[in-house]
Amino acid sequence: MDFSLTDEQNELAKTLHAVLARHADPLAVRSAAESERGYDPQLWQVLAQEIGVASLAIPEEFGGAGCGWLETGLVLETLGYHLAPSPLLSSAVLATAAILESGNTEACERLLPGIAEGETLATLAWADSKGRWDPASNDLAAAPQGEDWVLNGEATLVIDGLGANLVLAVAQTENGPGIFEILDPEAIGRISTPAVDTTLRFATYTLDQVPARALALDAEAALAKVRDIALVSLACWQAGTARRGLDMTVEYSKQREQFGRAIGSFQALKHRMADMLVQVETARTAAWAAAWSAGTGADDLPQRAASAAAWCSDALDHIAAECVQLHGGIAITWEHDAQLVFKRAHATSQLFGQARTHRQRLGELLGLTAA
Repeated sequence: MDFSLTDEQNELAKTLHAVLARHADPLAVRSAAESERGYDPQLWQVLAQEIGVASLAIPEEFGGAGCGWLETGLVLETLGYHLAPSPLLSSAVLATAAILESGNTEACERLLPGIAEGETLATLAWADSKGRWDPASNDLAAAPQGEDWVLNGEATLVIDGLGANLVLAVAQTENGPGIFEILDPEAIGRISTPAVDTTLRFATYTLDQVPARALALDAEAALAKVRDIALVSLACWQAGTARRGLDMTVEYSKQREQFGRAIGSFQALKHRMADMLVQVETARTAAWAAAWSAGTGADDLPQRAASAAAWCSDALDHIAAECVQLHGGIAITWEHDAQLVFKRAHATSQLFGQARTHRQRLGELLGLTAA
């Protein structure tokens, strides 16, 4: 298995880094995070319409680029490196994966072209009151009403939920969980939920007899794959942020002097940064392997997704802690990006489940005792 990037993938990464270096500097990132939308709409337009980042995982017959989840993971890795907020995870990953895995061709033809163009901002309401993304259960209930359905209940941790104009929801029916399209998004009660990571936006949804259309019923298997794709995408995002934490730490160690020498020349700090490099490279390998499985539909996706989710989460936690330690007092100031890496680590380590939960699942999948 060769994870070397193709010429096209290398060019995609190069282009993204160039665009984000111009439009996602530290001041721009903070300004976007503090804005009403939580991201820079002009940057999103460039990313979605000129580069096509939202279309990568969408097949050509549905208006997409027909690439795959590996390319989407590469974009998320680059966004993670630059700490740039965007609706990519909610719209082009969670919502897109739910539509594709529903197997509903009519819905794919109708909904995916707008997402691919970046004009439709979609999200997926799923997590229960405890923040669990469980394929088998959640706190929304669906009841038939004529040819359609109505949904009732509450969903938490809806990513970019305040600004989404297309809302999909996971809700329980008498025959198990289903994937639904909300027909009247304005009927949803939306409350902003503050996040540790200021570049992430969450909302809590309250639904009371909200009309919906079923995209897929008895969708537990489809939702399990959607969750795996979400884990893979988050792992790629974390791997990019981990690389940023390492790079800024190495650069600072060359500039900060103590006892008349750059602190990077001290052997103890060299060893710590070498350990950080190992964490970064192994996290990237785990994330890419999982993204390859997601993109090719490999049978080992559940195992690779659980492995990448656990490893990348722990790796970013370690690197964020070292980044703060080795930067000293400036790392906890608002002006320095080290605090953004630290907050990203803590927020994402909880988002789709803790690392220990993923390790336990991996052990179960492999038929081993959970670590």
